[in-house]
Amino acid sequence: MVSTAAGVFLALTGAFGTDDAPLAVRLAYWVGLCLTGAAVGLTIAWRLNRDGQVAASPWRYAAILTLGVTLPFTVFVWLVTRPVFYGDLDPRALPGFLPPVLLVTSAMTGLNILVQRQPRTTHAAPPEAPPPRFLERLPPKLRGAEIHAVQAEDHYLRLHTSRGQDLILLRLSDAVAELEGIEGAQTHRSWWVARAAVDQARRGDGRALLTLKGGVEAPVSRAYARALRQAGWF
Repeated sequence: MVSTAAGVFLALTGAFGTDDAPLAVRLAYWVGLCLTGAAVGLTIAWRLNRDGQVAASPWRYAAILTLGVTLPFTVFVWLVTRPVFYGDLDPRALPGFLPPVLLVTSAMTGLNILVQRQPRTTHAAPPEAPPPRFLERLPPKLRGAEIHAVQAEDHYLRLHTSRGQDLILLRLSDAVAELEGIEGAQTHRSWWVARAAVDQARRGDGRALLTLKGGVEAPVSRAYARALRQAGWF
């Protein structure tokens, strides 16, 4: 849907010097290119998703995806555009297609990441499963506590538990991976929250706030609010 809408927009505006062509030709050209680019992008994205690169580093994923689509797709665009608009396949024109293809691909990748962005989630483990690896990192005074939330503070993580708080040195992305086995989700770029720890949800300053056991309030970013609301968090 995003690709089709982008193709229609580019056709109507006559982007990149295509405004002299009839509207029907522009629509077929731009929508066709955008949908083909989407198919190439989805193929590459599927491979990257298998490796977990989206959740671990969305912007690195976006860069890899953009380059992965741009390089082969520049050749494809040249093969389609030159015959349609110029009647030849002049190889000297090929490098000139790289900047506009890179621009459009970057914009499309950014749009799709924003539209499809989902919070990282962790899931409850079956009864026979070993405890989550993250529990081994708890300081002695917090051992055996129920984890309510994990909050990133610079290079440290603040642990919110049923036995109080403490800091450990760890990245949030690594912590979320090790919290698998406890049902929860990343509610904000700097917060992971255990679902069982949520007492209530309310709106504050235009954003949702989750009040946890013990009174701690965890923010919900606008990027994740819709997905969490659909999952029944609030």
